[in-house]
Amino acid sequence: MYMGMDEVQEGEAGISWAEEYDVVVIGSGFAGLAAALEARLGGSEVIVLEKMRIPGGNSAISGGLFAAAGSPLQHRDGIEDRPELMLEDMLKAGMELNHPELAHVVASNSSETLKWTIDYLGVAYKDNLNQLGGHSVPRTYITKTGTGSGIIQPMLEKCRHLGIEVRMRARFSEFVQAPDGRVTGVAIQAGYYHPNEESGTLQYIRARQGVVLATGGFGGDVSFRSIQDPRLTHLVDTTNHSGATAEGLIAAMGIGGSPLQLCWIQLGPWASFDEKGWGVGSMFTLLAGFPYGIMVDANTGKRFVNETSDRRLRTDAMLMNDRTPVAIVDSEGVSHATTLEKCLKRGVVKAFNSIEELATYNMIPLEALRETLERYNLYLQHGRDAEFGKPLQAGLKPIGKPPYYSIRLLPKVHYCMGGIKIDTQSRVVHIKSGRPIEGLYAAGEVTGGIHGASRLGSNSVVECLVFGRIAGKNVCREMH
Repeated sequence: MYMGMDEVQEGEAGISWAEEYDVVVIGSGFAGLAAALEARLGGSEVIVLEKMRIPGGNSAISGGLFAAAGSPLQHRDGIEDRPELMLEDMLKAGMELNHPELAHVVASNSSETLKWTIDYLGVAYKDNLNQLGGHSVPRTYITKTGTGSGIIQPMLEKCRHLGIEVRMRARFSEFVQAPDGRVTGVAIQAGYYHPNEESGTLQYIRARQGVVLATGGFGGDVSFRSIQDPRLTHLVDTTNHSGATAEGLIAAMGIGGSPLQLCWIQLGPWASFDEKGWGVGSMFTLLAGFPYGIMVDANTGKRFVNETSDRRLRTDAMLMNDRTPVAIVDSEGVSHATTLEKCLKRGVVKAFNSIEELATYNMIPLEALRETLERYNLYLQHGRDAEFGKPLQAGLKPIGKPPYYSIRLLPKVHYCMGGIKIDTQSRVVHIKSGRPIEGLYAAGEVTGGIHGASRLGSNSVVECLVFGRIAGKNVCREMH
């Protein structure tokens, strides 16, 4: 319910509320919109606040990859999978630094949440599964649009249908608390112009039932991320949008929220050297270059890592010994690349009629590259990668059918595994008492503990939706 400035109410410590709602959600990505929808379906009056001028954040520009264990496409294709196996994969990639109770929630709810996106939201996915790095079996769906907007747009449409306002240019500033510590509202900068932190007008919005923090990660916040990992200076690019900053996380810590594993920051190994940010090359490498091709060091012409291992292992290998990573795939493997035309148009991916041309362009020793390809193709014949243990999917064909394609790679800051600590009910946990902070929930990349040292690809979308829905269902039950 909106109240004009001449109808303000007095709140905590003399604060004048400009507006009030049952639930205030901060952030309009997967987690925030999922929370808003569930809270509204639970009978609450909800508003979503977004600091940028367009909704969606990193969720909208993501690859739209959704991992689910025990999904319909797996049943169709005879792929045996279960939440326990997905959890095992998550713990292995995370070096068992994951908080297992949180990771278990994601894995066990993955298939049901996928069904929710299809049946309730109407999300359209492609008719095939992908096996991304670190996953034991193919379990990843991809939206027909090839981006996260294929999920965000249906979510926004549902918000419109249910009367949930998604307000742009409303930058979250701080939480408002009652004397007993309960979160009762937020302060925002209304009319904010990113990135001018001084822009906008201070306004207080009351939350009768509670607040859901869904501000995402801090991959675009050079100052904050370089405190956690001094190597991640302004010289390191990021796949994140420019609004992926830490103010929401900092505000939660400021009222006692417990920080968790903030220094675990993931770099994406599939990003292109020849474009800024996420771009179009990331999906090319992720869907074609790594699973259906090879990655070599241009200095030696040799492979140096399992191309489908988890992101941390690949990134660490790419950054060693001044390597110049190049992914190579032929005309068979490139058929899986959803962004090929855009990559070629922008010069991110190059096409060649022969391996000789490819080697010359990328300054790769030709004979060494030929030997690498011969060895790899021999592994395909025998069904086992004797060098690096890359899982060789059934149906993989030898690399040898021109034209050949190459992409120059450069790891970029992609995802923050660390964040604020929550429990399995999405309640933010106080660092001193160990109890939930009343009236405050969090979901998505702003939280920590689910992925441990390294997140598996396609596990972010499902995490955000699972915990966003949990937060929305629980916050609307709050009595105040």
